[in-house]
Amino acid sequence: MTDHVKEIFNTSQPTGLPPAPAALAAKVRTLTPSLTRSMQRVAEAVADNPAGCAALTVTGLAELTGTSEATVVRTARLLGYPGYRDLRLALAGLAAHQQSGRAPSVTADIAVDDPISEVVAKLAYDEQQTLADTAAGLDTVQLAAAVAAAATARRIDVYGVGASSLVGMDLAQKLLRIGLIAHAHADPHLAVTNAVQLRSGDVAIAITHSGSTGDVIEPLRVAFERGATTVAITGRPDGPVTQYADHVLTTSTARESELRPAAMSSRTSQLLVVDCLFIGVAQRTYETAAPALAASYEALAHRHTPRNAR
Repeated sequence: MTDHVKEIFNTSQPTGLPPAPAALAAKVRTLTPSLTRSMQRVAEAVADNPAGCAALTVTGLAELTGTSEATVVRTARLLGYPGYRDLRLALAGLAAHQQSGRAPSVTADIAVDDPISEVVAKLAYDEQQTLADTAAGLDTVQLAAAVAAAATARRIDVYGVGASSLVGMDLAQKLLRIGLIAHAHADPHLAVTNAVQLRSGDVAIAITHSGSTGDVIEPLRVAFERGATTVAITGRPDGPVTQYADHVLTTSTARESELRPAAMSSRTSQLLVVDCLFIGVAQRTYETAAPALAASYEALAHRHTPRNAR
């Protein structure tokens, strides 16, 4: 092994536990857009052929991908493994999992002339994969910390624009129904003016698939500087939004296509994360959440009664 690679091995280790083998493919899909092209080749190789790559030395994988030993080690560490040996063990585990009888993958690419039955099947498969990837890659320690903060918050602000604003409104209305003070802000000006009012004991949640949406980052920054606990729900764990986040909840980065824009795939994973966040808060506040939820159901019951039944 070269001295340069040894130097990389001796640098600070990644925090937290390495991802489980089953989460490796999800981790690759999430991080690939933010990697350099050479690192992308390594990441794509290990995800596409885990059994073959598990049998390779660091030098062998570098030669296979046309990169360097240093690039292979850096990629392993960015994927969450202390070193290449740990990545090889995860690859072996992933290969065993794939060979245990799992149904073969199907493509999610949708063509203009696909019959509607194939569109349904492909979308269903892609949604399932997105949810599985998000669940596999979600840091439950970060999630638990975000839940704890929201459960005791004086007030919760949620920021999101475009498709992410719909997810933000979904989260806010759920929290309102269990008796918490929560508001979703899609207007960037209102988001900032509300963030100015936050303080320690409040929670601000930013939802941005790209992690670089200025209209979402700005109010989160203001909330962060005011002392509120801040949470970022994003598909880019290295995006600019995370510099102002106390807790980062990563969503799956599904592949975008001409007929399936990023807004569709990102929404699926975002909804799973906010549902996990909401259920966690409801569990921690059950004594007050249950009666509040029952009261909201009762208040709306007459609106769901058929007219001829009145």
